[in-house]
Amino acid sequence: MLEHSREQSAAKHARARRRMVELQLAGRGIRDRRVLEAMATVPRERFVPAAARAEAYSDRPLPIGRGQTISQPYMVAAMLEALDCHPEHVALEVGAGSGYQAALLGELCAQVWAIELIEELAAGARSALLDVGRDNVHVVVGDGTAGLPEHAPYDRIIVAAGAPEVPQPLIEQLADGGRLVLPVGSRVTQALVIVERHGDEVTQTPGMPCIFVPLVGRHGWRPDA
Repeated sequence: MLEHSREQSAAKHARARRRMVELQLAGRGIRDRRVLEAMATVPRERFVPAAARAEAYSDRPLPIGRGQTISQPYMVAAMLEALDCHPEHVALEVGAGSGYQAALLGELCAQVWAIELIEELAAGARSALLDVGRDNVHVVVGDGTAGLPEHAPYDRIIVAAGAPEVPQPLIEQLADGGRLVLPVGSRVTQALVIVERHGDEVTQTPGMPCIFVPLVGRHGWRPDA
């Protein structure tokens, strides 16, 4: 009986996942086939608290505890599309949160390093990633604004929190030809910025408006700011 209930729940989530991809993503202009396939594959319900699983595929961010959120599916897809990941890439994620975006990056890249400031969330992300079999994603606890220099350079870097400016350590850890996508602005509203590095030349291109939790750390916002 319990097994039957689990199968029913899995089938219900799979239908909701397909609707999310069709209506919220493809229906709003997401065209990257690999991003759509990844989001059709990764079970988002495994990365939200049990009490919120019925809302896992809702068109909005959801709280995951400690004042943090899992982003709206469309925003996740839009950022990943802007990131333009390739299968051979090594990626860095700043702000692992529940591990959902890291799992998607694991579908798109060869190796992923994800940094989370809050140890409790990092532990939950590791557990969820293990549960879905993403053994090419590594979650560490630390100040993501400083990056992770021991595994640099990174072909792709993505930041899942709003920064007052682009953290210099992340630019320094970006590979030649690499790309960094992050929200930049105030503590309450930002715009996505695409940073590209070609040799010593670094360009920044502004993108769509967005709202993320603040990026806290030495090269971001102070906790008491």
